[in-house]
Amino acid sequence: MPRNVLILGASYGSLLATKLLMAGHNVTLVCRRKTADLVNRDGTEVRIKLRDEPDHRAILSRDLPGTLDAAPPEAIDLSRYDLVGLAMQEPQYNNHTIRVLMIKIAEAKLPCLSIMNMPPLPYLKRIPIVAGMDLEDAYTNAGVWDRFEPGLVTLCSPDPQAFRPPDEAANVLHVGLPTNFKAATFADETHNRLLRDLEADIDAVRLDGQDVPVKLKVFDSLFVPLAKWSMLLTGNYRCITPDEPQSIRDAVHGDLARSRTIYEHVDAVARRLGADPEDQVPFEKYAKAAEGLLKPSSAARAVANGAPFIERVDLLVKLISHQLGMPTPEIDRTVQIVDRKLEERIIEG
Repeated sequence: MPRNVLILGASYGSLLATKLLMAGHNVTLVCRRKTADLVNRDGTEVRIKLRDEPDHRAILSRDLPGTLDAAPPEAIDLSRYDLVGLAMQEPQYNNHTIRVLMIKIAEAKLPCLSIMNMPPLPYLKRIPIVAGMDLEDAYTNAGVWDRFEPGLVTLCSPDPQAFRPPDEAANVLHVGLPTNFKAATFADETHNRLLRDLEADIDAVRLDGQDVPVKLKVFDSLFVPLAKWSMLLTGNYRCITPDEPQSIRDAVHGDLARSRTIYEHVDAVARRLGADPEDQVPFEKYAKAAEGLLKPSSAARAVANGAPFIERVDLLVKLISHQLGMPTPEIDRTVQIVDRKLEERIIEG
């Protein structure tokens, strides 16, 4: 049975949308009116490389069995949807029209699957040791999440690397690293059946008889998505330097021993929260993948382009590690550099 999924965010969100459309489900992308008009007229184009093929395939939404449409936040009728995907950068939820839509989503008690790097606060409240921590300073506006029931919010680790090519239209997404979305379950088994049905449908998709990368993988553990924190703190946020941004590869491989120290410390923080070592990704596997990540992270590019706010997983992990009694100067140093660069942008602005 086709499901109707609402995805907030038409950039990175178009990757999950494309996978759902290929499986025959229907998707609405929430975005600015100008982008919505473009998507409704031309659809989306996601470029992805299939296994053992040298070039990327262009997958066009208009050629897929599912139906895609797009709309600005104020035009959304929530009664249509079975699931909400949260695919915007965390600071974007502070936009007034988005905040209004988020209030409506919370009141409608729709299950929400976040594919943000920054975990929503209601999801974190599902982790007992974190529930009482003071973490609001890591969020642009923590009040956005006040009305959400924790059991209705889960996290899907956005491991696939993708970006909008700078010289292309806003409906084009290029996938650089086609890894999987790893989702934790909801509190309610009805919602988990929905997730697992989507997982199976996406897994069954074939293109010209070939398997299509970027799956949705569902795990019973709340902690599987936290494996991304080690990657973010070791690579993505260290792309932000006191000077010009560096690539993820250079951030990781410029000093591999230091990178391993940071990675393993963040893994240890996650284990203190309840993660099992099997929930985590070995450093060697991440370091190997980082060899092919030749661009700065999206956070580093945003800072370089003058953004006054970015997702602050670095600050979140610092706050958690300090409240666990596990501080480390390496993470504190990263947070200090990011703080300074953002302050520079505010002053320059």
